[in-house]
Amino acid sequence: MRKLVYYIASTLDGFIAGPDGSDPTGPGGFWTPSEDYLRHLIEQYPETLPGPARAALGVTAEGTHFDTVVEGRKSYEVGLAAGVTDAYPHLTHLVFSRTLTESPDPGVELVAGDPVARVRELKRHGGKDIWLVGGGELAGALYGEIDRVIVKLSPLTIGTGIPLFGRAAGFAPNTWGLVDHTVLDSGAAFLTYDRDPATAQSTGK
Repeated sequence: MRKLVYYIASTLDGFIAGPDGSDPTGPGGFWTPSEDYLRHLIEQYPETLPGPARAALGVTAEGTHFDTVVEGRKSYEVGLAAGVTDAYPHLTHLVFSRTLTESPDPGVELVAGDPVARVRELKRHGGKDIWLVGGGELAGALYGEIDRVIVKLSPLTIGTGIPLFGRAAGFAPNTWGLVDHTVLDSGAAFLTYDRDPATAQSTGK
């Protein structure tokens, strides 16, 4: 069965964005990715680069990890604010929102229903894994459905911001096993953890 993979950049103190939720690597962001970080993305996770970045970097590789991406409205609107209506045209793209009534792009499917039910449906279909791009609120809602977490750990702290699973996540301890890791010369690290099924539990969201 396909896995739901939370593949996300995080600071050392566990934040995926600043307090305003804007893109940490975008214009005016607090983190400029290093050359070895970008090189690792291109070599190992080319499908996770947004379409405009793929075009600018000449990346055409299909990728081996994901063929579907899911995200929440706030995460999606970061791209919309930059004039990008579908950041991942090379992937099946779903946006969970109860407030958006019409998709700004024919390649983006809006889902107003229960994200847990829809993700379970997606898992039953064949294909590559499903990439949960964010944001924290959707990650919190899907906490019990996440099978793997890949943290792109940036070598900085920011003090406060949007936590990995959002500000409203419930208390539900789970253990995870480290199955892969890559540490770059710049200090960034890619850490892959699989959920321990023996301790898996849902927040009930």
